[in-house]
Amino acid sequence: MAFQRIVIKLGTSSLTAGSERLAPPRIIELVRQMAELRRSGCDLLLVSSGAIAAGREWLGFPQLSKDIPRKQMLAAVGQPRLMALYEQLFGLYGLTIGQVLLTRFDLSDRRRYLNARNTLSALLAQGVLPVINENDTVATEEIRVGDNDNLSALVANLVEADLLVLLTDQPGLFTADPRRVPEAQLVAEVTTPDIPEALWQAARGPGGSLGTGGMLTKLQAADLARRSGAMVIIARGSDPDVLLRIGAGEAVGTRFHPVASAVESRKRYLLTGGRRSARLVIDEGAARALRTGSSLLPVGLVKVEGQFERGELVRVVDQSGVELGRGLVNYGASDLVKIAGKRSQEIESLLGYAYGDEIIHRNNLAVL
Repeated sequence: MAFQRIVIKLGTSSLTAGSERLAPPRIIELVRQMAELRRSGCDLLLVSSGAIAAGREWLGFPQLSKDIPRKQMLAAVGQPRLMALYEQLFGLYGLTIGQVLLTRFDLSDRRRYLNARNTLSALLAQGVLPVINENDTVATEEIRVGDNDNLSALVANLVEADLLVLLTDQPGLFTADPRRVPEAQLVAEVTTPDIPEALWQAARGPGGSLGTGGMLTKLQAADLARRSGAMVIIARGSDPDVLLRIGAGEAVGTRFHPVASAVESRKRYLLTGGRRSARLVIDEGAARALRTGSSLLPVGLVKVEGQFERGELVRVVDQSGVELGRGLVNYGASDLVKIAGKRSQEIESLLGYAYGDEIIHRNNLAVL
């Protein structure tokens, strides 16, 4: 096999074959392929959607509002039924599965990040196939936008996978929505360090009615995973032997080449997130300094967004909102408001104490 550790994300459309119900024939075909990959010696982790669809089916497709508690209720009903189906089908091939429920917040805390990494490593070492899902019954923000697409990228980052496969109902990423633009062309591969803006625009079409993410969330996931050193492939789950062909190195779907061969452990953690509302807006001079490997100093800080404490993980953006990196702050939000735009020598006189000259030290900063 061309890859040693693979994370596979199955979307709701792949599990239902485009219908309103889970499609066991489709699922068992995907399970068969995953079992063959395991037998070939690959480490395999499955990130699965479908809990909400399973819950809706079990309850007889009730007419419910689309608010978060109703979705969480459906996920609570559907998750054990989805896992029971996986246990039965993987069991046909002699494979044991283990359920792991995560949220983005589990991976933005250093201790939880290491606990999750150790648990997944232990499962793989024992020959258990981890089946991972967003913890929808407690998640709020994540359940709305691309929960398992982005989660799969975080998992690929967490376990240092060399391949992330995102299976969907489309053959890959197109230059436009092929359902509305017949002349749209399949994008075979993306090799540039930055994904072209035209592809971001093309991906912003609406997702399906059953899943929570469309092509945009898959592009976001691909961007994160490739910066962690993983190849990313978006492909159609219904194509014959799609996983086996990908595992053998065949050019299938849209391939995103990694932009780095590896990221050391601490930087992998930093890339996994932080609250979206916790952001530091910096000026152009500070942005240039970060790109050359410098620390973030208060003189370059323009604005503080959100509430956070010292030691938390925050995002760093330029004045146009483009994310530049993520790092652990030496000062809380209220302190940073007071020292924004000031020189490091002024920190102690302004606050009455100092935790260092830097807002974020370069060793605690992952630049995208």
